[in-house]
Amino acid sequence: MIRLLLADDQALVRGAMAALLGLEPDLEVVAEVGRGDEVLSAVVRHQPDVCVLDIEMPGLDGIEATAGLKAAGLATRILVVTTFGRPGYLRRALEAGASGFVVKDTPAAQLADAVRRVHAGLRVVDPQLAQESLIGGRNPLSEREVDVLRLAVQGDSASSIARALFLSAGTVRNHLSSAIGKTGAATSIEAALIARDNGWL
Repeated sequence: MIRLLLADDQALVRGAMAALLGLEPDLEVVAEVGRGDEVLSAVVRHQPDVCVLDIEMPGLDGIEATAGLKAAGLATRILVVTTFGRPGYLRRALEAGASGFVVKDTPAAQLADAVRRVHAGLRVVDPQLAQESLIGGRNPLSEREVDVLRLAVQGDSASSIARALFLSAGTVRNHLSSAIGKTGAATSIEAALIARDNGWL
């Protein structure tokens, strides 16, 4: 049996996935969590073979949870299953250590097959997203520009971003200006939205 942990903040989606995967004779859902910051302790407690993680969850997102599992040296393999089919998310998830990345509208039989392939040590990537990721290229933003845009997307002013990141307001404006240029946006909010929609934040 392949032991699974499901992490998704939407109980209905998590329950449906558990029911569908549980119908497979070789798959067993041994744990479910609704927050990203519950993943590591649940993996330690239940020792699943594969974690099926959503991206957008409270506490930690699925990419941060993936990085945490890898940093802890746990053998559990990770399959990211998300509503948000953004090329930037795909790249970040794989860089964090995920073995697979598929979208939630994947048919149940294909999802079960993806779990088996990830368990076998193979990499599984949604082909459409892989193509978009190759066409779109890498995230052009620096780490600091990402930090600044994460706060800008919430509508924070340059001075409040500066205080939060312990930078000068001038440095923040420089980072915002650079991010605007790299994204082809007209404003910092637009740059932040473009970056978010591409999965760079």
